Amino acid sequence: MRISYEQFFFLVKQVELSHKERQAETERQKVRLNARGGGRKPKLTIPKEVCLSLFYLRQMPTFEVLGIYFNLGCE
Repeated sequence: MRISYEQFFFLVKQVELSHKERQAETERQKVRLNARGGGRKPKLTIPKEVCLSLFYLRQMPTFEVLGIYFNLGCE
């Protein structure tokens, strides 16, 4: 099954909205010990995360193959 370009970007927008809502809820409940903005930065953007997830669900590749396709190394 294939999805169109428009369907993909609609899905990305939905994921971004859900992510922002989840982040806001987490921030509200968090007891902050360190300054805001700390921690590891994400390696992938949200559109790339959605693409990786769809690719994984469709093809079921090994994690090594996912790392090669999406340029994720052990750094």
